[in-house]
Amino acid sequence: MARTKAFDPEIALSKAMDVFWQKGYTATSVHDLVAAMGINRGSLYDTFIDKRHLFLQAIAHYHDTVVTAAIAHLQAPDAARLEIEQHFLDLAARASADRQRRGCLITNTVVELAGQDAEVASLVKQGMQRVEAAFYRALLRAQDHGEISTDKDIRALAQYFTSSLQGVRVMAKTGADAATLQTIVRLILHALD
Repeated sequence: MARTKAFDPEIALSKAMDVFWQKGYTATSVHDLVAAMGINRGSLYDTFIDKRHLFLQAIAHYHDTVVTAAIAHLQAPDAARLEIEQHFLDLAARASADRQRRGCLITNTVVELAGQDAEVASLVKQGMQRVEAAFYRALLRAQDHGEISTDKDIRALAQYFTSSLQGVRVMAKTGADAATLQTIVRLILHALD
């Protein structure tokens, strides 16, 4: 008969995600993980296989929780220009309020590992494609509603907004203040005019 786990794997995964988000993959030790997760090494290996598999699960968990919540308003059936604008304004506010300067786990992972690990690169790409698709659908509705010009290439705009979002997170991670981030966001949003 299988033993019942003495911990909630979902909660432990969330705690591991936070450690990877703060420190990055390479700088995070198994000791850091078990301390944050409140489990022993055996439980980590029994449940998550190893550090790398735990990291891959943490990336998927980030997509399922943080990214899904961040793009939810863009995916609403009536989301259009206002939701795109609000997305960037909220991003600037959240990024400037992040005193730990964690940035974005996806962006951090791209910089650290995507060129070295094809599986990580694929996971990250999938997440970025979700964000791009959410922007694309909102832009399509904005065009249909006459909120942006029909001569705009909305696929290119969706790609631009996805890359710009990452840039805002990088700027925040490097210490940009709220006013700087708001200025950057206003310039990004000029692409809608």
